[in-house]
Amino acid sequence: MKNKELFLHPLRDLGIMGSYIMDRKKKYKVASLGCRTNQYEASAFAKQLKEMGYVEAKEGESADLCIVNTCTVTESADSSSRRRIRQLAREHSGAKIAVTGCLADRIPEEIGLMEEVDFVVPNKEKEELLRVVLQEEELPEFAIDQFGGHTRSFVKVQDGCNSFCTYCIIPYVRGRSRSRRIDAILREIKALIANGYKEVVITGVNVGDFDGAPEKEEEKVSLAQLVRLVDQLEGLERLRISSIDPDEVDDDLLDAVIGGRTTCHSMHIVLQSGSNAILKKMNRKYTRQMFLEAIEKCKKASADFTFTTDIIVGFPGETEGDFAETLELMKKIGFAKVHMFPYSKRERTKAALYPNSVPDRVVLERKQKLLRLDEQMAFSLREHYIGRTMPVLLESMEGGFFSGHTENFLPVLVPEKGLESNQIVDVLIKENTPMGLKGMVCESK
Repeated sequence: MKNKELFLHPLRDLGIMGSYIMDRKKKYKVASLGCRTNQYEASAFAKQLKEMGYVEAKEGESADLCIVNTCTVTESADSSSRRRIRQLAREHSGAKIAVTGCLADRIPEEIGLMEEVDFVVPNKEKEELLRVVLQEEELPEFAIDQFGGHTRSFVKVQDGCNSFCTYCIIPYVRGRSRSRRIDAILREIKALIANGYKEVVITGVNVGDFDGAPEKEEEKVSLAQLVRLVDQLEGLERLRISSIDPDEVDDDLLDAVIGGRTTCHSMHIVLQSGSNAILKKMNRKYTRQMFLEAIEKCKKASADFTFTTDIIVGFPGETEGDFAETLELMKKIGFAKVHMFPYSKRERTKAALYPNSVPDRVVLERKQKLLRLDEQMAFSLREHYIGRTMPVLLESMEGGFFSGHTENFLPVLVPEKGLESNQIVDVLIKENTPMGLKGMVCESK
């Protein structure tokens, strides 16, 4: 069993070993599971550590400190978080292991009893984690100027949630909604732009709750106003909103998106179910009609507007009729992508007490039906773009092709010859495939 009460500062408390440590760079490893907010926080940890003289451990190298930012949104996320902790402990024997995030917040004692774990830091103290672990008095700002090698950077503008959906543990482990200050957000995005990022995604636990304050004033700033401020930043080429509820797509926000210089005509609008009965049981704040109205409003403003969403399958009491309503709504909208989640019982949530749980066999059947329909609908949507020329941000290369996305978030593949990641190129769409659209980069004039 590890001694969980003692962490020796690498330079101050190692005595004669200090000279050895001074001769090499201290190494770190940060692992993140779950949402984009967690990924943002992982990048902030990495930036802090680099500014403190650490370097990221490469494959085969042993780290001195490992940080695991866990997720607890589903039972599967719990298991993945525990596996990642154990994996890092095996790969970096002797490293100190600090665990934070939503699983660590939900069951801190249980995580603390894991033999591999040295520190458990709750979400509310996450930004002070390195002060706890390294016993430093001064820390670099908890912010990012890189995003883990991605071409698209997520920027957290808000944390916590006030909604208390009956299936969701997040309000209990992330706390109430709170927004970052406008000056800090803009400063961070300017640094990302300076480092070559062309696309920024505004993210948070519940972005629609954003009400940040300006630097020296007390009045709140809405999400629409934030979008307009970010849109004005020189050098930015694309701006997205990560995830939002349909009742939060108001006229002001839509005006900011449609009228923006860099704003992308695509949104991740959360559905969860196409059945009003299930939405009510979930304590969602909208109906299927309100969802359709939000979609129609966006499509009316821009014919190329596309949508992605989240859907939960097998919520307690979900009947065949409820599930059929979800499939019918999917067909009506034609999503570019659906993220499907089998219902996962979370202790402390209201839905954990609901009767009429859906059998695992039925959940699996519904999952497969939904995923097949998702593939069909996404393929059908992409068909409309064959023959068009569209700007594509190139992201990663595999098998001789660069993959990227159009401004309205359609996946595109182009031959990699002579291209580089993080370019925006005009692509003539030639073909639709199950993997996405295929095209040729247009000759520069």
